[in-house]
Amino acid sequence: MVQGGSVVQDRDYTLIIDKSGSMSTPDQPGGRSRWNAAQESTLALARKCEQFDPDGITVYLFSGRFKRFDDVTAEKVAQIFQENDPSGTTDLAGVLKDATDKYFQRKAAGQTKANGETILVITDGEPDDRKAVMRVIIEASRHMDRDEELAISLIQVGNDATATRFLKVLDDELQGAGAKFDLVDTITLDDMENFTLTEVLLNAIND
Repeated sequence: MVQGGSVVQDRDYTLIIDKSGSMSTPDQPGGRSRWNAAQESTLALARKCEQFDPDGITVYLFSGRFKRFDDVTAEKVAQIFQENDPSGTTDLAGVLKDATDKYFQRKAAGQTKANGETILVITDGEPDDRKAVMRVIIEASRHMDRDEELAISLIQVGNDATATRFLKVLDDELQGAGAKFDLVDTITLDDMENFTLTEVLLNAIND
């Protein structure tokens, strides 16, 4: 990845947040829930991106179904979280397909930024259909013309070991399974150690 602010400035950001039932869990006894941590970090990301792109970011919330919110500025974040509560399953494939399809539709119409797009996914569990998630990412890679134009960062909150293993597979093994580019980067709880979710998100877009 190219270092420096220019990439952040001329790039679109989409944030996909797991709202499955387990996101209401606190990771420390008496601590904030994963959902509250996600809200705080979404706010920070929206503020950061607004400095370069006043239109805001695209936010998806997903469980068994997904909702898409366009042009989310910092002031809209609280409302989105107030109107949604964690419940349901983890259909990551469906929401990722919508996000990547929308990127390529905009690209075909000449509406993407010069440096492409980063899709950040905050999730805490294993997706309902692992193979479907892999297929969506491999298919997206085949529509790409260059390595950096589309990046997917999967950020795991919580400590579900099976989720960690699956996310690592997405990071390390998709090119062997037919992906044209290595477009996935995974950040697990172990990687985060002394960082808050907010810091991890901001590092992911500055990477």
